[in-house]
Amino acid sequence: MPIEKTILGKDFEICRILNGMWQVAGGHGQIDSESAVLDMTKYQESGFTTWDLADIYGSAELLIGKFREKIGNNFQALTKFVPNPGPMSSSIVTYYIEQSLQKMKTDCIDLIQFHWWDYDNQSYLDAMNNLSKLQNEGKIKYIGLTNFDTEHVRIIKEYGHDIVSNQVQYSILDQRPDRLMAPFFAKHGIKILSYGTLLGGFFSEKYLGADEPHRGNLTTSSLQKYKNMIDAWGGWQLFQELLSTLNAIAKKHQCSIANVATRFVLDKPQVAGVIIGARLGIAEHREDNARVFGVKLDEKDISSINSVTTKSNDLFDVIGDCGDEYR
Repeated sequence: MPIEKTILGKDFEICRILNGMWQVAGGHGQIDSESAVLDMTKYQESGFTTWDLADIYGSAELLIGKFREKIGNNFQALTKFVPNPGPMSSSIVTYYIEQSLQKMKTDCIDLIQFHWWDYDNQSYLDAMNNLSKLQNEGKIKYIGLTNFDTEHVRIIKEYGHDIVSNQVQYSILDQRPDRLMAPFFAKHGIKILSYGTLLGGFFSEKYLGADEPHRGNLTTSSLQKYKNMIDAWGGWQLFQELLSTLNAIAKKHQCSIANVATRFVLDKPQVAGVIIGARLGIAEHREDNARVFGVKLDEKDISSINSVTTKSNDLFDVIGDCGDEYR
């Protein structure tokens, strides 16, 4: 099946499965840069040409720079601007963006995804003003957000800023975007880039029928994070019921549990793409990821999934809107 693509901006096309680079930030094992760039080339050759990274993801931006030196510009690199809350003057914002440009060896960032830790500090509006100036100067093609809640996206829109996307957690288990964000984004033409869709690997055959893992068995930052989400959602026993349901659907469609979990979120109306972590030089799932594009979930599949998720806690009620887990 051809890899699905979508238009995020008028002249900016991305793959609907993005290669996530959080795994090079530490907490997922050591990354060898030569092996990583070699692996990135294999993703490119397989048609997975869109990368999601951040200025705080260890060597991620440097790896993109090395990758660009090797293959040129025929890929998309979506980075993040994640400053500590404080003054966001033109010189400060410009300094950070110039750092990213230099590391990534480019003169224009495809998409900068801005994250802000503390809404009480309203300097995020100054940051947006200065990012917009850099966009007008041609150093940024598009501006998006990361882990902003609906209310603060609304405020940013009211200040006249043009936002193409917001990156938030979105999965079968965590459907908080459905409540407020997706309806608001539909009205304003904003897309969602989703992460956590595979719960760091918990949505896989590996955990089907498995005993609840002890903390010591959760060997990556992702597994530790998403085990907490499973606990808040309804616990291991209910999660096993969900995995069993997803496994039955996967067998019906001759695909993997991960494929079903990914397709479920890709079919959400405001979702432009799903970010799936790439453990460069360590493990790869390119062939399995590609099978997603041949999966067509029907009403019976969705009903089966809903029959389990309706038994769970609503994470919107437990945590709040998207991104509230970080504040």
